Amino acid sequence: MRIVLVGPPGAGKGTQAAFLAKNLSIPHISTGDLFRANISQGTELGKQAKAYMDAGNLVPDEVTIGMAKDRMEQPDAVNGFLLDGFPRNVAQAEALDAMLVGEGMKLDAVLDLEVEEDEVVKRIAGRRICRNDSAHVFHVTYAPPKTEGVCDACGGELYQRDDDSEETVRKRLEVYHTQTEPIIDYYKAQGLVVTISALGKVDEVTGRAMAALRGEKAA
Repeated sequence: MRIVLVGPPGAGKGTQAAFLAKNLSIPHISTGDLFRANISQGTELGKQAKAYMDAGNLVPDEVTIGMAKDRMEQPDAVNGFLLDGFPRNVAQAEALDAMLVGEGMKLDAVLDLEVEEDEVVKRIAGRRICRNDSAHVFHVTYAPPKTEGVCDACGGELYQRDDDSEETVRKRLEVYHTQTEPIIDYYKAQGLVVTISALGKVDEVTGRAMAALRGEKAA
């Protein structure tokens, strides 16, 4: 299957992408991984992206599209892939369609993870990270430490990242609504969008997504 995964920040796209890709035996292709791989390997596209990023500028669509095209042409993606973070806007969606048509392929589904904005803010703004080890992550509501502000694992101080502040989260949501959400309507016109609730335990959401992709009624 060839799938695009969409949803607002905090919807759990990365987590679901990993589980779905494993269940479907297709590679999980994320924009973040593409950028890191191309930059670390020193590819021409990676050099171009790094130059823009170092200058504090957004990486142009054509660079991102080029990276995605190269990755989708790898042998492990012959029988399908799950795209996470790409396309990010309608221009990229149109480029992806053109790319697939040129290869005699098409998307099978666009999986839309739906979650209310207030829940997104609650999920992200409630995260607390250990200053000693960033792998130790807690949540004030869903996974609180035994002692407020103290890491259970090492006793380090827990803090909220600047990126996780409510103000920053709401700005990220504005960007999502303006730039990325329009691709849902774009793909709805093609009859590709499958929308499921992203609320609940990880395995519940995964089960819901797999059922929806099989054309079954989501629970």
